[in-house]
Amino acid sequence: MEQSIFKAYDIRGKVGSELTVEGCIDIARAFADWLPTEGVIAVGHDMRPDSAQLAQAFMQGLQKQGRDVWDIGQVTSDMIYFAVGKFDLAGGAVITASHNPGEYNGIKLYRDKVTPVGLDSGLDTIRDKAVAGTFEPEAEQPGGRQRRNITEEWVEHCLTFVRSLKRFHIAIDAGNGMAGAILPHILPKLPLNVEEMYFEPDGTFPHHEANPQKPENLHDLMRCVTDRRLNFGIAFDGDGDRAGFVDDKGRMVLGSDLMSIVARYYLQKYPGAPVVHEVRTSRATIELVKQWGGVPVRTKAGRVYIGAKLREIGAPFGGETTGHFFFTENFDADSGLITALVAMQAISDSGKRLSELVDEYHLYAMGPEVNFTVANPQLVFDRLRKSFVDGQQDELDGLTVNYPDKWFNIRASNTEPVMRLNAEAKTQAQLDDFVKRIRSLIEQ
Repeated sequence: MEQSIFKAYDIRGKVGSELTVEGCIDIARAFADWLPTEGVIAVGHDMRPDSAQLAQAFMQGLQKQGRDVWDIGQVTSDMIYFAVGKFDLAGGAVITASHNPGEYNGIKLYRDKVTPVGLDSGLDTIRDKAVAGTFEPEAEQPGGRQRRNITEEWVEHCLTFVRSLKRFHIAIDAGNGMAGAILPHILPKLPLNVEEMYFEPDGTFPHHEANPQKPENLHDLMRCVTDRRLNFGIAFDGDGDRAGFVDDKGRMVLGSDLMSIVARYYLQKYPGAPVVHEVRTSRATIELVKQWGGVPVRTKAGRVYIGAKLREIGAPFGGETTGHFFFTENFDADSGLITALVAMQAISDSGKRLSELVDEYHLYAMGPEVNFTVANPQLVFDRLRKSFVDGQQDELDGLTVNYPDKWFNIRASNTEPVMRLNAEAKTQAQLDDFVKRIRSLIEQ
């Protein structure tokens, strides 16, 4: 088994060469042995061609160790988080590689109380046991398996996040991901007129990559919104736990701007509350949270860190710029569908168009994240540290360099072999020059 498939907060690799059926069995056995509580483990999977087979193997491994299993079938990732929290299960696993290309697959693991399992919270132990094959003996009586459909219970849970939405006319791009299988169960219950795009689940992603944080993946949605003069558009990622927005002018809404919109809604609901954010968050969001009476709390990027910090400090809401938004009423877990619903409720309550809210909250020049494929990430970090020695530096997550009028963060991705650059400045011209200089140093 390739140790490299064990990432900072999940497991991902190319199917057949890195992630195999036999490997899924071994990882499941190690997970079953490691889980600190007895009880049922829920297992679901996305729509990729090999996900169902890998899920069967994972359940087989759990049963070998005497664990009872709920097979909840083809679901969005956030439905696994819901199952663990709602039914007080010992753990959960979903077979998915989120937005990664079709040749990849992966596994997201959760323990009891909807606690994500990352390398610094147990995945390292699971990795070592799976690679070495050091399992507890197989149970004399294998665990049982029960088929469970939780879709309606999930829909009812999600509906608790909205009160009285306006009647919006919108477009939704499901990206041929799992959101397309679940949305038909909730849309009839909402006052929405929806133009449906790419709702058919297809793990080969025939239209575009299911990643709403890349502008090129939103072109079809932007065109639909502007051509039909819609209120806004929503795009989901492959496993449905992230949502991105396009405003009524056909512009991509950056993750930080969406976070500001949701943060204000939650600070009206929970005055003076902390709001968790990560190292790539716009200064505008941080300043606005303070202006609205909230307390911004900074942590590392990644769903295992945001959710953990949310629970640690009792924050009602937190998020990261990629669109993973976390809610205390959702067991401190993230959800693409709940994010979409809460954002729509915030827009509805504001009495403004989405473009008006974006213009009001977008105080500085900030562009989409830029990715770089580099041979030696450490060399990049060293070069940037030396080149920007006059800035205020910190290494909470990658390298962040602050100046009074601008900042940037560069970090190695935990899910893909790239480095990610985020930057912000007071003006677009200043930002362009700043990014050009950083890009030149990286590409040398």
